[in-house]
Amino acid sequence: MLILGIDPGSLHTGYGLVEKQGSALTPVDAGRFSCPRDLDLPRRLAHLAARLGELIDRHPPDLAVLETPFHGMNARSLIVLAQARGALLAVVAGRGIEIREYSPAEVKSAVTGNGRADKDQVARMVRLLLSARGEGWASDATDALALAICCAQRLKLDSLAVRAAKPL
Repeated sequence: MLILGIDPGSLHTGYGLVEKQGSALTPVDAGRFSCPRDLDLPRRLAHLAARLGELIDRHPPDLAVLETPFHGMNARSLIVLAQARGALLAVVAGRGIEIREYSPAEVKSAVTGNGRADKDQVARMVRLLLSARGEGWASDATDALALAICCAQRLKLDSLAVRAAKPL
């Protein structure tokens, strides 16, 4: 199963593709899409959406995962992030790809065992879990890979929860 993690941002959006075979996880691709700063927001969103579409064309995932927005951001940042998320979600959903979302604490806990881990701890554990010691991923890519790892680890639990929620 190929899982695409997406860490949205209006200037930089991280992505990480992880292949899950049994309990083994293998990094397939990771990086970030960056927008020229001189573009206005609608053109940046179109740029990000186009790059994500190209990535999906190269590596069609079975599942995509994004982080839920966290509280505490200022209102303007939250609105811009919501617009970026919306543009990216539209690309993924428009291609019929299943989407999952997890909170930052869920992702950190799945990757490090600590829901309050800092970015460096998450990055170190991503490299360890993917046996990728020398990779020089940007923090956006590492965050996206952490999302994909979290999703891979939660697949069975999530499917049991869905089954349990269905009426008999």
